[in-house]
Amino acid sequence: MPLSPGRVFHFLALVGAAVSALPSGWSIQRRAEPEALIPLRFSLVQSNLNKLETYLLDVANPLSPNYGRHWSPAQVKETFRPSDETIDTVHSWLKEEYAEEKIKLSPNRDLIQVNVSVAEAERLLEAEYYVYSNGEVEGELRVGCHGGYTLPERVSKHVDFVWPTVHFAGPQKHSRRSATLNPSVAFGREGGASKIPIENLASLAESGCDTAVTLDCLRALYNFDFTPVSGGVNTVGVAEFGAEVYRPSDLNLFFQSFRTDQLNNTPTLISVEGGNPNVSGDLGEASLDIELMMGLLGPGQNLSLYQVAQPSSSLDPTDELLAALDGSYCAVSPVSGEGITDCGNKPRTNVISISYHFNPDIIDPSISPVVQRQCAEFGKLALTGLTFVASSGDGGVAYSQSHLCLQGNGTLVSGNPKGAFVAQLPASCPFVTAVGATSVETGATTDQVERSTTDFPSGGGFSNNFPRPTWQDAAVQNYIDNFAPQYAPGTFNKSGRAYPDVAANGWPLVIAEGGGFVHSGGTSASAPIFASIVAAVNDARIAAGKSPVGFINPALYSDAFAGAFNDVVVGSNPGCQTNGFPAAPGWDPVSGLGTPNFAKLRDAFLALP
Repeated sequence: MPLSPGRVFHFLALVGAAVSALPSGWSIQRRAEPEALIPLRFSLVQSNLNKLETYLLDVANPLSPNYGRHWSPAQVKETFRPSDETIDTVHSWLKEEYAEEKIKLSPNRDLIQVNVSVAEAERLLEAEYYVYSNGEVEGELRVGCHGGYTLPERVSKHVDFVWPTVHFAGPQKHSRRSATLNPSVAFGREGGASKIPIENLASLAESGCDTAVTLDCLRALYNFDFTPVSGGVNTVGVAEFGAEVYRPSDLNLFFQSFRTDQLNNTPTLISVEGGNPNVSGDLGEASLDIELMMGLLGPGQNLSLYQVAQPSSSLDPTDELLAALDGSYCAVSPVSGEGITDCGNKPRTNVISISYHFNPDIIDPSISPVVQRQCAEFGKLALTGLTFVASSGDGGVAYSQSHLCLQGNGTLVSGNPKGAFVAQLPASCPFVTAVGATSVETGATTDQVERSTTDFPSGGGFSNNFPRPTWQDAAVQNYIDNFAPQYAPGTFNKSGRAYPDVAANGWPLVIAEGGGFVHSGGTSASAPIFASIVAAVNDARIAAGKSPVGFINPALYSDAFAGAFNDVVVGSNPGCQTNGFPAAPGWDPVSGLGTPNFAKLRDAFLALP
C-alpha cells in the first residue's frame, strides 16, 4: 500500500510481521461492497493523559500532602476531555470531504462519527475494506481493513483509533484451575472436576493447609482477624462475565461448613448490559470468587456482584464494565457502536476484583490502542478512589493457560513454544493491582511463608504496552540487577511495567460447586482473596474517618509498607520453554512483594492521612 505524503500509517500486524497478517480465528470472505454504509468513528485523544501518573501520585503517594484526597468524577471528566484543538482539527479535516450535517460529535465531545459508504471510507483512509468471518463463532461477520489505514499527519496525533478498521480481538476468559477431591465421584461440568459427598467433607479437617485450603487457613496465613465496623458505608465488588454464574445452593453448602452466619445470603446484583447470574453456565469462577469473598468478609460487609453480559466478540467485556462505571467511556469506539446502554449508571464500589484476562500484552495496532485506552480508564477511575485488583494469570511467562509465546516472525503460538514472553491484561496495566499465586509447602504450617505455586506457573513478567512506573523503579531494578536470568535480548521488556504486585494463595482451595466440593484455585482465587483484604483495610480507614485507599500500588512499594508482606523466595513461573523468573528476596515477577500480613497492612494504611 503506497503511503501518501504527510500521512501516518496504522496497521494490524505485529512489528516485523507481514501487513497482511490476520488475528487468529479470522479469515477474509470477500471484498466489502462499495455501496455498503458503515458508521466511521474517530476516538479522539484525551487531554492530559501524560500527567495521569502525576495526578495519581498526588493522591496515592504516602509522602504527598494530598494523600487520600480523591478527585470527583466531574473533575476527572473535565481534566481529560479532548481539547478544542483536537476536536477542531479532526472536524475540519472531515469537513473537507463531507457536509457539516453528516459529522456528529458525541455529547461528551470525545468521539466524532460520520456515516459513509465503504468506497468513501477506503478513499478517506487509503484502505481496503473486506468482510471477515470468525471461525470460532459461527455466523459472525465483520467489516474491517486488516491491511491498515492512513491518516494525515496533522490528524493522526489527535486520533486514538478509528472504528471499524483493524480491531478484531475477541475476549478470553481467565480460567481457574480445579481438580478432584474424590476421583470416584464424577462431577458433570466442563473442566472435569469431581465432587465429594458432603458427609466426606469432615475428613478434610484432618488435612493440613498444604492439601486443603479453607477459610481458616487463609485467616492464619495472612493474620486476617476481621469483623466489619463500617456497616454499609464500605463497599466491595467482584466482576463476573458472560455465563460465569453461581447458584445460591452452592453458597449455602459452602457456608454451612465454613461460615454459618452467611447462610441464605447472596451478593447484591449489579447487572451490566443485562448480565444475569441465574442463567445456565459455568459455575466454577463465580462460585470461587463469591464464596471466598463472602466467607472472608462475613455478613457485616455486603458484596456487590457486577454481572457483565457477554458482548459480541468485537467488544472486550472490560469495556462494558468501564462504561457502566464511567459514562464518558461509552463514547470510545468501538464501545460506542456496540449498543452500550449502561453508561455511568452503575454504582462504584471501593474495590473491584477481576479474575479474567482479555488480551495479550503485545504491541499490535489491533490491540494496543484499545488496551491503552482501557488502562487509562482504570487510572482515571482510580483517581476517584477505586482499587482494581486483577489475577496475574496461570501461564507463567506465557500468555494464559493456552501458553502463548511470541515467535520471531511476530505471531503468537500456543502450546508453550520457545519464544518471547507474553504478559497479560488487565494485570499488566500499572493502575491495576496484580496478584500472583502461592501455596503452602508440602508438610509446612501456616506459620511458614508460602512458596510460588507449583500446580501451575503463576503469571508474571513485564509489559510491552506500558512503561515501568516510577513507584516500582527501585524494587524492579533491584531484581533485574541481582536476580533476573540472563535471557537473550528481546525475550522480555526490562523497561516495562512489572507484575504481579503482590500474591496470595492459589491452590488447593476447598470450594462448593455444582452441589459438591472441589479443589479449585489459580490466580483467579488469589485476586478475590487480596481484594477482600483491601476491603477490610478500607473498613478500618472509613471507621477512622479517612478515605478508602484507592490506588494502592505506590503505597505498597514505599518504605512505609516494607514490613507488611511475607517475602516469598521459593519457586518460579516457567513458560516458553524456559524456567521463567525465579522468586527472590524483595519484589520478583512471580510473587510480587509477597503475601499480605493484614494487621500490618491495615496499620500502615491507618497511619496515613
